Amino acid sequence: MSEAVKTTRDNGVLEITLDRPKVNAIDRATSIALGEAFATLRDDPELRCAVITAAGDKMFSAGWDLKAAAAGDEEEVGLWWHTDYGQGSFAGITELWDLDKPVIAALNGLTLGGGFELAIACDLIVCAEHVEFGLPEVPLGIVPDSGGLQRVPKYLPHRIAAELLLLGRRMPAQEAMHYGMVNAVVPQDELMATARGWARTIAQGAPLAVQAIKEILRETDGMSVHESFDKLRSGDLKNFPKVLLSEDAKEGVAAFAEKRTANFRGV
Repeated sequence: MSEAVKTTRDNGVLEITLDRPKVNAIDRATSIALGEAFATLRDDPELRCAVITAAGDKMFSAGWDLKAAAAGDEEEVGLWWHTDYGQGSFAGITELWDLDKPVIAALNGLTLGGGFELAIACDLIVCAEHVEFGLPEVPLGIVPDSGGLQRVPKYLPHRIAAELLLLGRRMPAQEAMHYGMVNAVVPQDELMATARGWARTIAQGAPLAVQAIKEILRETDGMSVHESFDKLRSGDLKNFPKVLLSEDAKEGVAAFAEKRTANFRGV
């Protein structure tokens, strides 16, 4: 694992910290390391969810390391996806389509460009009060094609998304909360406690049910209600039938009837 990406484990939760001074920019090596961390989350049955945050209290991430790209340090300006950025492509998660475990973004500072794209690829977002979001790519002659163009218009009204994309204006945390783009805005000293509390709640739940929910939300995105029902009944989904037939489903019902805490084992 790269020194820029630090990981710890605690009771089924993988905590990932981006630590690359001064602005936590993401170069190719950092992207590959992030991909390895998210792949570990995906593949390790003992892990239930993850929290990603960054060192410091001013900058979550400025995004793509433009200085490395300008220097040609294993970066490529142009059709960059022909360069190996690791599993999940840029930032390890923006195109990791088979990750069925939730990721919580705990944003500690400015979240710009590729840092914004990393954050918005997560399932839940909590941010400190001073956080701002921005997509400053147009003045640089590039576009935010690792999720800015694809995901931001899904979570913001079209014309508001266009302001960020075309004008490059920054959006304060409270405005992002107003539009439902983030789940919570908290004081800086409550940020990690909030994220870890959410992670514990997820980790204590039935893992197959959690994975089925994430899979269904992803695979039915953009479908009508009728189409979504048809997708659930089609047999094409991996986790949905598994959870219905699981021992955990029986255990959950039994625990409810017996007024005890369920012992979920992920089977």
